[in-house]
Amino acid sequence: MAWWFYVVAVPAAVLLIDGIPHFVRGLSGEQFPSPFSGGPGTKDTAVHNVLWGGGNLIVGGVLLWLIRDGLGEPVLLVELVVVALLMATATAYMFSHPERFGRRRR
Repeated sequence: MAWWFYVVAVPAAVLLIDGIPHFVRGLSGEQFPSPFSGGPGTKDTAVHNVLWGGGNLIVGGVLLWLIRDGLGEPVLLVELVVVALLMATATAYMFSHPERFGRRRR
């Protein structure tokens, strides 16, 4: 297996995990913070979140497709799972403690 599979696995997992909440909140019509929402404490529209989340899911899926030959390798699978769990845990922590990250609870 090529060395770059391990490098590509990290952004693939991060993009796939990050795309889920944006896409789901956007589809449900709720506002949700995005990188383009205007800074801490602001939320972006549902349309922008569907586009942002969908873009993340597409790019993450393309990256996974690029490393599809290595997905049977246990080390690569463990890397994907660990990175995904770390990203999900960090995101959950940030949204459960918004005052620590410059956002206000709403």
